[in-house]
Amino acid sequence: MGSPDFAVASLEALADAGFSIVSVVTGPDKRRGRGTAHSATPVKSAALRYNLPVIEVDDLRNPDFADQLRALKPDLLVVVAFRVLPRTILDIPTRGAVNLHASLLPAYRGAAPIHRAVMNGETRTGTTVFFLDERVDTGSYIAQCQTFIDPDETTGQVYERLMHLGAQLLVHSVKQIQAGTYTLTQQDEALATAAPKLYAPDCVIDFTRPASVVHNQIRGLTPFPGAHTWLDDKRLKVQQSQPGPAMHLESGRIHFHDGKLLVACADNTTIALEKVQLEGKKPVDGASFFNGYTGDGRITSSGSG
Repeated sequence: MGSPDFAVASLEALADAGFSIVSVVTGPDKRRGRGTAHSATPVKSAALRYNLPVIEVDDLRNPDFADQLRALKPDLLVVVAFRVLPRTILDIPTRGAVNLHASLLPAYRGAAPIHRAVMNGETRTGTTVFFLDERVDTGSYIAQCQTFIDPDETTGQVYERLMHLGAQLLVHSVKQIQAGTYTLTQQDEALATAAPKLYAPDCVIDFTRPASVVHNQIRGLTPFPGAHTWLDDKRLKVQQSQPGPAMHLESGRIHFHDGKLLVACADNTTIALEKVQLEGKKPVDGASFFNGYTGDGRITSSGSG
């Protein structure tokens, strides 16, 4: 069960490992653009490449969906980047339902574990395979795999690595379930942290914080959904940054110093905007942007000024 590309590596790994996949469950095709064309989820497209049957579902509580699953008589449900399953679905497989989560649970429970870990400046993260219950990301886990986050890595880079590390961990865990050789570790609730879904305000760069925190925010939102600010009432996307030199600069403006496009942050720190894209323009490096810039350099927290 899964829909986005993060789940594709797991589906492919399970299929290549020779497991009997009786069906793939994914979200319905989505309308593309303004026409009548529809796009399949990445998981559905992968399933069709493997000639696997696909069930598209919108309402997980629809009794017809539960009947479809019961008819398949599955031993195990494997869930990657899908939705919270109701008890009626969790009770169907004889060996339960496992989930691959992109964090070292109980840290970063929720919808955006990779984004939140990078945005918070974490130096390590990982993946966890655990048995599902009705609460979000709380079940006992079978296995975990750790990886380190470099100081300048983006969410996209960590996402790509965890996608493949997680697929390998999932295959290992399902083999253990099949053989009955796995052991379970209960999550420590005292160590639990949240990774809530990202909303529009999370994507607005907050230059009132220290440069290191601003840098983490920018790389944590790269390449999706993207970090931005407002320059002369136009949206300015920031796709790459680095903490700049410690110096006092006027806040609320862009500055050009020693070949770098700088913005003042808290505690006399600065952030260098290394790759930016002004609304309606193509992405350019900071120096090229400044050389062609004709505005007054005013930064605001919204487009209204």
